Amino acid sequence: MKYSILVALFCSLLLTTNAQKADKRLAGLDSMIQRMLTEWKVPGVSVTVVEKNKVLLAKGFGYKDYERKAPVTENTQFAIGSCTKAFTASLVGFALKEKGIDLDLPVHSYFPALQFLDPTLTANVTLRDMLCHRTGLPRHDYSWYSGAAIARDSLVHNIRFLEASAPLRQNFQYNNYMYMAVASVLEKLYGKTWEQLIEEKFFTPLAMKNSSTGSMGTSGDFSYGYVYKNGTIQKVEFLTEAVKGMAPAGGISSTANDMARWLLLWTNQGRWEDKEIISPYFYQQAISSQMIASANLPTSKMTDYYFFNYGLGWYVANYRGHYGVGHGGNVNGFSSFTSFLPTDSIGIFVSVNQNNSVLPRILTNILIDRMIEAGFRDWNAILKQPADNRQQASKTNLPITQPSHPLQQYNGNYTNNGYGNITIQAEQGKLTGTFNRWKLNIQHHQYNYFTFSVNATVFDGSEAIRGEFKVGADGNIEALTLPYEDGIKPIEFKKEIAVVALDKGELKKYEGSFTLSGLLFKTYIDANGALKAIVPGQPEYEMVPVKEHVFNLKGLNGFSARFIVDDKGNVTGCALTQPNGTFELTKVLATAPATVSAPTLNTVTGATETGFSSYTGEYMMGVQTVKIWMDAGKLKALLPGQPPYELVQGKNEAFSIKGVTGYSVVFEKDTKGSVTGYTMYQPNGSVKAEKKK
Repeated sequence: MKYSILVALFCSLLLTTNAQKADKRLAGLDSMIQRMLTEWKVPGVSVTVVEKNKVLLAKGFGYKDYERKAPVTENTQFAIGSCTKAFTASLVGFALKEKGIDLDLPVHSYFPALQFLDPTLTANVTLRDMLCHRTGLPRHDYSWYSGAAIARDSLVHNIRFLEASAPLRQNFQYNNYMYMAVASVLEKLYGKTWEQLIEEKFFTPLAMKNSSTGSMGTSGDFSYGYVYKNGTIQKVEFLTEAVKGMAPAGGISSTANDMARWLLLWTNQGRWEDKEIISPYFYQQAISSQMIASANLPTSKMTDYYFFNYGLGWYVANYRGHYGVGHGGNVNGFSSFTSFLPTDSIGIFVSVNQNNSVLPRILTNILIDRMIEAGFRDWNAILKQPADNRQQASKTNLPITQPSHPLQQYNGNYTNNGYGNITIQAEQGKLTGTFNRWKLNIQHHQYNYFTFSVNATVFDGSEAIRGEFKVGADGNIEALTLPYEDGIKPIEFKKEIAVVALDKGELKKYEGSFTLSGLLFKTYIDANGALKAIVPGQPEYEMVPVKEHVFNLKGLNGFSARFIVDDKGNVTGCALTQPNGTFELTKVLATAPATVSAPTLNTVTGATETGFSSYTGEYMMGVQTVKIWMDAGKLKALLPGQPPYELVQGKNEAFSIKGVTGYSVVFEKDTKGSVTGYTMYQPNGSVKAEKKK
């Protein structure tokens, strides 16, 4: 479903036995196509040419099954990839009339399932924005292509986790997700699947009897997909069930004969056999410029090709003085191009069974040039040079380095809400892995940077990217970042914590009290057998064992505790790691702490913000910095890693902590009345804090 900005865009009435009469403009076409198939190492091609209600050509060339040399026919199914988008967009035209929707109303108002990471997009994105690729969302193709989500509703849900790279309506950014989401809107409006709607609105009335919405490759007259790789033509797998949810963006398969009917519909302004299929309003909107795709200025060598914009499911451009409409499509093992010249009533469809092939562009341009009788232009030579000069990955002379950790410490499952799961495993001195449904090739580059590519026939290595393993404050690998999209920060896959199973007896030795500079950290086993931690002024935290003597504080990112054990197995201390460093606490004797009574608090009313200002500032409580400030007339306190707490004044300098039972704060002043610190009273004792100067 990937597209390429084309150097050249251009890009049944009853089909009777005499519909394809010889046309002098197509003379010698058969032999030319056969030569080009050989030159470009393409097994087969399906070609359609229509003009003014007539099918001039609907024919197959070469092989649909290269190994068995089975020929392509006019009824052989080829996957048309993103040429599907014009079908999906045209369904919206029906909904405008039949369901009363509006292209320019926010979609979220009637389809609340569609949510973006940026709330501004959620509140404002319209169907028109989605159909002409101007939502600000980049492609994010690897999140669905890898199989992170399968069902359409799950894919819609994933959108809320994907970062935008531009403001709404500022840039053209091609996006398959949006066409899937448009289909989901239509499914809700009609109570039917996208597949059913395509059959009902197009395949049946146009008698496209050999077209399908995703079942190709199971039976009947169909072509296999291929890739030219390492000097050989290799068969590639069809897109599996894992990505069928994305079919509205590129899942239709069709034939030369059936695509002739589709093209006749568009070269007749949306009418078929004198019956309106596509309304005049939507037809005009679909082939009008809705968003600038690229400047595409004319050049001295090509003065007759300029502007390149996007309508609704179609690109539009000036091609050799003619208004051209078209769309390309690339999907596993197939490359296609569908185009028409509306004022000339000429339509052309070319599809080859070769992955990411330039041949559909070349043939489309040659056929249009012949049909409009333009001067000869050697498109084969023009487009061959860029294909031959594809850049290979650059080699660098970097010094030889090693990863920061033993390879086994990179093992684990890394997750991202939008992109799914990456599993890493060290084997035979290197890393291997999987990315959802794909196997990964992983090669060390430098330090914690590794190169990741997909181990599948359809990929040629050009997809390889360089990812980085991130090290946390505790020195452990905590995440993997991969730059899958330009314009946004790398996609972060967080490493899941491998929980170690410990019973109550094993946890017992970690109970106790630990102290450093007045800070008291207490651990105990609760009634459910879980190890809990009490930190001054904070709620209790469950401690999750992740490896020997090491626990994470559940719900606190970047916080962990490593218990220090002597040679006899006795716990003597605890090293607390948090984002600002690691602090080693000493275990205190297992004696009951003296009971400290908090002062009686009698609520004071009428306190003013001015009266509270003397308490504001930063305080050092052990190794933690506590910030106290005013917020809308209320005194607030913030401890690292915690939500803000409100301090409610009682008697004199005493305050309770709202929502935290058994905790209170009493501020201390010097002889001049200036606040110098405070004492925090809690159920297991008290701790002092000094105000920073």
